[in-house]
Amino acid sequence: MLCGALLRQSTAPVPAADNFLTTPPAVKHARVVIVSDPRATAAFDPQLEVVRKMVARGLTTLTHQPNASAAWRSLVTPRDVVGLKVYSAPGSLSGTRPAVVAAVVEELLAAGLRPDHIIVWDRQLRDLRLAHFFKLADQYGVRVEASVSTGYDEFSFYDAVPLGQPVWGDLEFGRTGPGVGRKSFVTRIVTREVTKIINITPLLNHNQVGVTGNLYGLTMGSVDNTLRFEDDPARLATAVPEIYALRAFGTKGDKVVLSIVDALICQYEGEDRGLLHYSAVLNQLRFSTDPVALDVLSIQELDRQRKVAKVAEVKPNLELYQNATLLELGISTPAYIDVETAP
Repeated sequence: MLCGALLRQSTAPVPAADNFLTTPPAVKHARVVIVSDPRATAAFDPQLEVVRKMVARGLTTLTHQPNASAAWRSLVTPRDVVGLKVYSAPGSLSGTRPAVVAAVVEELLAAGLRPDHIIVWDRQLRDLRLAHFFKLADQYGVRVEASVSTGYDEFSFYDAVPLGQPVWGDLEFGRTGPGVGRKSFVTRIVTREVTKIINITPLLNHNQVGVTGNLYGLTMGSVDNTLRFEDDPARLATAVPEIYALRAFGTKGDKVVLSIVDALICQYEGEDRGLLHYSAVLNQLRFSTDPVALDVLSIQELDRQRKVAKVAEVKPNLELYQNATLLELGISTPAYIDVETAP
C-alpha cells in the first residue's frame, strides 16, 4: 500500500496553472494529440459523424498506425473487456457527451470487439440514465454499469486516514467496529470485469483540483467512502494519485490504455452543474496515454477561458498533479508535454 507520507502536504501558495513545479525524470516527455473540427458541434449539439472522424484521426496520429482499426488493435484486443469510464453527473451537455462515447463504441466495434465486451460506467446509474447512456447502450448493444449498483471488492481497497462515515452504497455502510471507514474499496467493475480502461472526461472545472479530469474522475468514480477526501483539498491531492496507482488499475495505472478529453465544449464554472453560459465551444478532442499531462493542459485551458470571459480566477490545489508525477503516473510540467495537432 502506498503511504500518504511519501507525498508532500505543503501549505505554500498554490502555483498558477502554467507554473507546475514538479520536475519529471530526465528527458522523459508526455505526448498529447489534439484534434479540431469547427463542424463538431452545432448550437452545443455534438455531430456524431464528425466526432467519429475526429476520434479516428486522433487515434491514428497518437499510435502511428495506418488506419483506425489498427490503431485500436494496438491498444485492445477482441478478447478484452473494455470499460469506458465517463463523467455523467453534469448531464449530457456538460459531462462526457454521449456522442463522443458513441464514436468510440463504433470504432471499437469496427475493430472487432463484441458489444457485450464494452461497458460504459460511472458511479451512479441515475446519472448515467439522465445523461442518456442507457439510450446509447440500447442502440449499440453495449452494457451500462455503475460502481454503486455493481458493488465493491472486499479485497481491493485504499487504506488511509481519516476515518470516513460510510454512506448508503458504500461497502461498509451499516457496519460498526474498529477500522470501519478507514478503507475505500474499488468497484468490482474494475477488479473483476474490465481488462482495459478508456477514460473519457469532459473539459469541466473542479474548484479544488482544477478539473474533473482523468485522475479525479476515474478514482472518485471507482471507489467508495470518498467524502472524507472531498472535503479536504490536501487529502484529495494525496488520495487521488495513490488510488490511481493501486494494483487494481494496473502497474502505475497502465490498465488505462487511453485517456480522451472531450473538449468539444469547455465549461469553466459550475463543476457538476451544467452551465452552458459559462462555457466556450472549442470543438476539440484530446488524446494521450498520459492522464496527468492531459489534466495539466485542461487546467491551463480552463484558466485561459476564464480570462477571456473576465470571470473570477480560481486557485485550485495543484499538488495532486505534482504528487502524480512523484508516483510516476505521468508528466505535470508543461515544458515536458509535447502537443501535436492531428492532420
